[in-house]
Amino acid sequence: MVLSTERRLRRKPVVIQVRASSHAARRGRVEIGPLRLPCALGRSGLRARKREGDGTTPLGSWRLDRVLYRSDRGLRPRTGLAVQAVRRDDGWCDAPGDRNYNRAVRHPYPASAEQLWRADELYDIVVVLGHNRCPRVRGHGSAIFMHVARPGFQPTEGCVALRAGDLRRVLARVGTRGARLIVS
Repeated sequence: MVLSTERRLRRKPVVIQVRASSHAARRGRVEIGPLRLPCALGRSGLRARKREGDGTTPLGSWRLDRVLYRSDRGLRPRTGLAVQAVRRDDGWCDAPGDRNYNRAVRHPYPASAEQLWRADELYDIVVVLGHNRCPRVRGHGSAIFMHVARPGFQPTEGCVALRAGDLRRVLARVGTRGARLIVS
């Protein structure tokens, strides 16, 4: 019996490759199996030694931890990863000196923390990446996600961003064995 490509991908960990023409590139492509999808990268390009606020997308390999989504703006993404609806008070701490640095928090929060419930559509679907998660190193970058791209693939603050439909296509290929994102 021949398994479909999607079913074969769901049986083993999926590798998602992000490629750019140079380390200065602010756009690239996401490759997963035969798919080749355009993406936005950090405003300062790619860098191996990521620092908080530098605007670079970190080079390396990270597991996809979980998916967050706005249930009021779309259906639950189809994926083998854990999926959680975002609430209005959800945030992500980006204060290097805080004990919850690079972790989910609830607003109001006493330290600097991004709002995950946004007026724009960028965080309608968010994939939490394992960058600087275990162990966490203060100042080495926080809130590095895969999320929805701005119109025209404008650069991110360090994330990888795709069109909403393309992000859903990528997630649908990730089975319960998970996936790794490799930025090179």
